[in-house]
Amino acid sequence: MGVGNAELVITRGGLGMSLFTSGEPRCDVATSNQEVFDVQGAGDTTIAVLALARAAGGSLVEAAVLANAAAGVVVEKIGTATVRRDEIAARLPAALAAAREGFA
Repeated sequence: MGVGNAELVITRGGLGMSLFTSGEPRCDVATSNQEVFDVQGAGDTTIAVLALARAAGGSLVEAAVLANAAAGVVVEKIGTATVRRDEIAARLPAALAAAREGFA
């Protein structure tokens, strides 16, 4: 029984993510530069939003952009923090722009 298209995501902190899908070249999704107050919970937020976006039918790249936006909200807060839908929506234009521009 085959696995289908395997996907792997490697987070790169302030650089964003590198995405690997079987049979395709690596795809780098950069994130926007911003001031970071606390990275606590950023990884958990990233994986939760990434998984939710994929489960909702988004592509891996779309999920990565959303996850970068959500993590960007979390790192601007101190301590363990939550992220709201409106906060992700507000951060989305910067996340999309960074993804289009790529790694510096």
